[in-house]
Amino acid sequence: MRDVMIEGDSGILAISPKWNKPIYQSSKRRLTWPNGAIATTFSADKPDRLRGPQHDAAWLDELAAWRYPESLDQLKFGLRLGAHPQCVITTTPRPIPVVKELARDPKTFITKGTTYDNAQNLAPSFLNSIIKKYEGTRLGRQELNAEILDDNPNALWQRSVIDNLRVKGCPELIRIVIGVDPAVTANPNSDETGIVIVGLGVDGHAYVLNDLSLSDTPNEWGKKIVEGYKKHHADRVIAETNNGGALIEALLRSLDQNISYKGIHAKRGKYVRAEPVAALYEQGRVHHVGSFPHLEDQMCDYDPLTYEESPDRLDALVYAITELMFKKEILIDVI
Repeated sequence: MRDVMIEGDSGILAISPKWNKPIYQSSKRRLTWPNGAIATTFSADKPDRLRGPQHDAAWLDELAAWRYPESLDQLKFGLRLGAHPQCVITTTPRPIPVVKELARDPKTFITKGTTYDNAQNLAPSFLNSIIKKYEGTRLGRQELNAEILDDNPNALWQRSVIDNLRVKGCPELIRIVIGVDPAVTANPNSDETGIVIVGLGVDGHAYVLNDLSLSDTPNEWGKKIVEGYKKHHADRVIAETNNGGALIEALLRSLDQNISYKGIHAKRGKYVRAEPVAALYEQGRVHHVGSFPHLEDQMCDYDPLTYEESPDRLDALVYAITELMFKKEILIDVI
């Protein structure tokens, strides 16, 4: 929020003319304009902070990426000052319930801007790379052309199933593991390293706790795994070793000798590995604690016949849930 909306290259401070530039007080989370207008910043990760404050206007950025969509409900309760309170939302149009509901609302005014419309403000190398990778794909229609897509009928998961099983919290957890699908290169065209944290509850259900996936160097994603391991008090890291082999364990050990680690070698295709996990969702035995938009995009869009990039987040999820929920591993070999 601060890095993008306020202090970013296209943030409020950068685009404001000198005669009307607000003063930003980070300690108070407050912007104050010369005419006395005041804006207060809030994090969508803390819905309860929006209980009570009143306002006559609001700007919500990347609504479709909010982990707790109920933050929108709390904001609406306070949007009640002035004769005509209004809210502007800037977001990638992911086909999640809150976005679809807003799009259907007759009071919503929709404007769309594609990546091509913004081409003159983007580095040519970035534009060429991103278009080459995504143009013509379903993800490209969403990210490049600003389309709200329906679920892929050939995908193993449907958003309605995930939404119906979504929870705000989880019961006592018996075990917590981190599934990792590592990228073996680090360049602009590299795959992401999937890092998904899942816990097994006392009720026998799996709870997806966090998605820390990123595209970065091995050292950086290794640090992210160790941070997640400590923060969530994880019991073990489960990493796919088809490409990285023993190097993954060596990397993690160099960062923290106390990491509990198990390497696995995937011996069947991604779709086949994912099917038993998708069945657990259909049985109502896997819950997402909050929202994980990028992970859920992959889950609900992955079709082995048309998906053109590696579903690294999905793979990491599958490895973690397989470790927790299946006693006999028939889809992977333990290294």
